[in-house]
Formats: sequence, C-alpha cells, structure tokens
Amino acid sequence: MAIPKEVKLVLQALKKAGFEAYIVGGCVRDLLRGVEPMDWDITTNAKPEEIQRLFEKSFYENQFLTVTVQTGSKSKRLNEIEVTAFRSEAKYSDKRHPDEVKYAKTLQEDLSRRDFTINAMALGWLTPGVNRIDPFGGQQDLKAKVIKTVGDPKERFNEDALRMLRAVRFAAVLGNDWRIEAKTAFAIKENAAWLQAISKERIRDELLKIMMSERAAEGIEFLRELGLLAYILPELIEGYNVAQNKHHIYSCYEHSVKSLEYAAKQGFSIYVRVAALLHDIAKPKVKRGDGPSATFYNHETVGAKMATTILDRLKFPKKDIERIAKLVRYHLFYYNVGEVTESSVRRLVRQVGPENMEELLQVRMADRIGSGVPKAEPYKLRHLKYIIDKVSQNPISMSQLNVTGHDVMSQLRIVPSPKIGQILDILLGKVLEDPKANKKEFLLREMKKLGKLSEEELSALSERAKKDRERLEMKRDEMTKQKYWVS
Repeated sequence: MAIPKEVKLVLQALKKAGFEAYIVGGCVRDLLRGVEPMDWDITTNAKPEEIQRLFEKSFYENQFLTVTVQTGSKSKRLNEIEVTAFRSEAKYSDKRHPDEVKYAKTLQEDLSRRDFTINAMALGWLTPGVNRIDPFGGQQDLKAKVIKTVGDPKERFNEDALRMLRAVRFAAVLGNDWRIEAKTAFAIKENAAWLQAISKERIRDELLKIMMSERAAEGIEFLRELGLLAYILPELIEGYNVAQNKHHIYSCYEHSVKSLEYAAKQGFSIYVRVAALLHDIAKPKVKRGDGPSATFYNHETVGAKMATTILDRLKFPKKDIERIAKLVRYHLFYYNVGEVTESSVRRLVRQVGPENMEELLQVRMADRIGSGVPKAEPYKLRHLKYIIDKVSQNPISMSQLNVTGHDVMSQLRIVPSPKIGQILDILLGKVLEDPKANKKEFLLREMKKLGKLSEEELSALSERAKKDRERLEMKRDEMTKQKYWVS
C-alpha cells in the first residue's frame, strides 16, 4: 500500500534536518498485510524538543518521548502522527509502566523493547538501500500468522502484563489461522495471574477489541485455555462442563460462547455481543437437578444482577451496564402467535425500551443458534417483530388534527353532540388524503362549510371517512406484515 503524503512530509522534514526517521510498529505490520493502518507512528533519533522545533503544530504532553505532530489532514487517521525518539525502558515494578524511559542510541535498541515480532519492524522509506528493518523475524512470523514475543516472553510479560491479553487480541483480530507461538503461550499460562496488576479499564478495552472481532468466540476460548479468563470473567468459567437440559445440546459455557460467535458473525453491536456472552451467566448458580429435566428458574433475573456486577467491576460506563443488563434480564421473553396479546407486547416494549427492542431480538437469535437450533429467526420471532412494529406505530386518531372538538363548538356555536365527532371524522379523512391540509386556518374554513350541511349529509360523509380510515389502517397493517413475511 502507498504511504500517505502526510507521513512522507513528516519523514522528509526529519531527514532534511539531518535525523534518522522510520515508520515503525503496527502500521508497518498492517502495510505488509495490505491493510490500511488505523494510525501512523514514526521513530527517530531526534529528541522531543528537536522534533517540536521542526513542526510548529505539535504537542508533547507525556513521559514517553512522544511528540504528536498535527498535519492538518482531513483524514482523522492522518491528522495526528506520533513521532517518538529512539527509546529504551528500564525495570517495570508495577508490571505495566517502565520505572524509567531513556533515550536509545540505535533503531535496533528501540525495536528490541517492543512486544511482538510483528510489531518490531520498521520501514526506512527515505534511507538509500534500506527498506524493511526486521531484526527479530517479524516478516516470517507475519507470513506464518504467529504471535511471538521479541526475546524471552516471560521478560516481556513481566515488563507489561497487559501484553498477555494483547497476544490474544492480535490472534483474534488479525484474522483466520492466527495462533500464539508455543513458548509465548506457555509463558502466558505460567504467569496469567500477573494480569491482576493491570487496571480494569485497560483489561476492559482489550476484551472489547477481542469481542468486536469476527473471531470473538475463539478469542474468549483462547483466554480460557491460557488461564486469563479466570482473572477477567471467572463467572463464565463456572459454566464450563455444566450440562443443561433437553432444550440444549451444549454446556453452559459452550452455549454462551456459541451465542457470541453468532452475534459476531452477524456484525451485531458490542452491547448484543456482551449480552449474548452473559445472558445465561447465572445458570450454574440457579441450576436444580440433573439430566434432561434440569431447571434454571429465574436465571435471567439473577443473571441481570450478575451482569451488572461484572460490568461494574470492569469499569463499563453506567449507561452501558444498564443497557446490557436489560438485554440479559428480558432475553427469555415468552411469545407464541395468537397466544400473547398486544398489550403484553406493549408492556415488554415499555420494560426494555423501544430503542433496545431490536437488540433484544438479536440476543434471542444468538441464544437460539447457541442452543443448537438451525434457524435464528423462526416464524414466531418474525411475527413478534411485526407486533412490536404494529404497537409502536402512532394510531390514526383525531389527536393528529390541528383542531379539536372545542374548536368545532366555538366555530359553529353548538353544544356537545354527535355532530362534533362527525365533523372531526370528515376533517381527519381530508388530512389523511392530503397531510398538507392539516393547517388550522384551512380546517376552520372546512368546519364552516360542514356546519351548513344537513344531518343526513353529514352522517353519510362521516361514515365514508370512517371506512376510508379503516381501509388505510388495513393497508398499513398489510404492509407491516409483508415487511416481516408473516400472514
């Protein structure tokens, strides 16, 4: 892929000033994969103050020798480019941040501090005779689709325990067939407990990146196999090998992961994906009995409380916790065509919120596929969508008019009588035929005309307007049915 002009201009300015400058890190990895980088990083032997002197629009507000250069690009990906001085890092006492950041003398010394070989490559675009700098075999690992640390994996993870989670994230996000190298995987298993030193916010962010990938389910399984899941979602592991009943062919854990797998394949939102993974989180706690007749009464209610606790622990925003907890709480809604009334559907919509209904149905679809059934959306689920749409539509009523019965009485100087309803019926018919007619001045003029008609004429026009409205309602209902392929 071509290097953007904004990146080239930054490299050229550094080079012209007599400094070394290289594209480095994840953007090199993505370039070699033929994927557009999310952001661009440059490393140089220039010091931060020297970088800032070259770029008027830049800022330096960190302890990691990184200057952010503002290019003025219209592209968000290219508007800010991070330029970092060659650096090395000393001891990591807290398994997350280096105790000291020092200047490195060479590019290789800088690359040696990085996490994985595929992220420890550089491009010397402006250096004669130098293109790809790859001292740790990143290109080979890229071709083999292997996640492997730079140097001793135990040392890399001791420096920054979050790297263990990042290894899983890269294996899930980079695409099919990616795996973690055996020595690196062994080091993760051996030292998974180090993850406890990492802030819950950072763990949450990595977890969400895993769950937003197409291989979300495989990512969760990687976490379990490597011992990391026990420090992130221990409640999920409680369902491992816990059999369900005659309605399920998978264990609680397998069912949850397969539900997530479907949600990810369908491209559903992160809220649906998290709810799909957690919707049966309480089943191991509430299970009674064994075999085909085992029960899990109230697992949706207990599960919503557990989901709230889990997401709060992982520092999710409060509004996201409430949204996901609702999806867990109501995922077990009951619906049978002809059996559940429109009023009960209205009640469900009120409880969940109209804005969350589509996601609730998506969680139900993921739940079905995770249970081993062949169809995510059977007829009765489509029928429920139709009823939800139907009860959510504004009813055709006189309240839509820009005049009221009081206007009729005032305009015609009459007392309450059936005549008022008849006139409003006729006026509503006119507005349904031409919505632009719903203006008070026009409707008041029409009232005067209608007030001069005989009782028989007014009654006939009113009945005709009612029949027209019934036909319109039937047509609207038929169109809604066609939308969901129900009869």
